[in-house]
Amino acid sequence: MSKTEKQKMLAGEYYNAGDAEIQADQASAREWMERYNLTAGLANDQRQDMLRERFGAVGEGAFIRPPFHCDYGYNVKIGRGALMNFGCVILDVVEVEIGDMTQIGPGVQILTADHPRDPALRAQGLEFGRPIRIGKNVWIGGGALIMPGVTVGDDALIGAGAVVTRDVPPGVTVAGNPARALKHRGDERR
Repeated sequence: MSKTEKQKMLAGEYYNAGDAEIQADQASAREWMERYNLTAGLANDQRQDMLRERFGAVGEGAFIRPPFHCDYGYNVKIGRGALMNFGCVILDVVEVEIGDMTQIGPGVQILTADHPRDPALRAQGLEFGRPIRIGKNVWIGGGALIMPGVTVGDDALIGAGAVVTRDVPPGVTVAGNPARALKHRGDERR
């Protein structure tokens, strides 16, 4: 039996984003975002209830300040006490995991969506995704970009505006474009 385009998408394989089922999922996510982005006056527990409607998992005390944007939402897992500030974007064509107590600054983009390097495949409208995993107690500065397939280890720091194209080991501070290691946390001499 052949896979549906959505099954291919979720598996990280080439898929056609114009597929009717995928388009319906995106329309549903847009409707949810319209409602969520009007919740500035709601208590956090009410906002958490809305996140649980859409996300794959939501830890206790997780907090996302609107406006917030995503492709689907159901591929996002956000840990206990995690915070995403204003204007964040998650392109979640495959799984995005955000660990407990992670803090994400305003305007951060977490991008699992990718495109073929072969122009003939791109011309066919094919896309694919690579999962992103962000560990526990990570701090991501405002405007950073986390690119497809990246893993950020526990206790890492990502500088504001960094473009993270490679994995970040636990406890390491990175900054720049492309992001490069600056020093290990606790080693202020480097």
